[in-house]
Amino acid sequence: MTTEKTFELVKEVVIDVLKIDGDTITMETRFIEDLKADSMDQFFLIDGFCEKFDIDIDDEAARAIQTVGDAVEAIDKAIAK
Repeated sequence: MTTEKTFELVKEVVIDVLKIDGDTITMETRFIEDLKADSMDQFFLIDGFCEKFDIDIDDEAARAIQTVGDAVEAIDKAIAK
């Protein structure tokens, strides 16, 4: 899977979980500061990524995900395993 495809699928999850318009989402978009995600939102985002991509993201990797780009990178790594 390409990084571009991963980004598009991550965006779908973010739009679905946070109920927002995805037009402004970029790789640099921060979940907390830019999208106003709280801790429960973050939990549902990680859960959504795991379900969408059929992967597992451990707690340590989940804590490191601060931006959309971080999520794409973590997902790409998990898929490559």
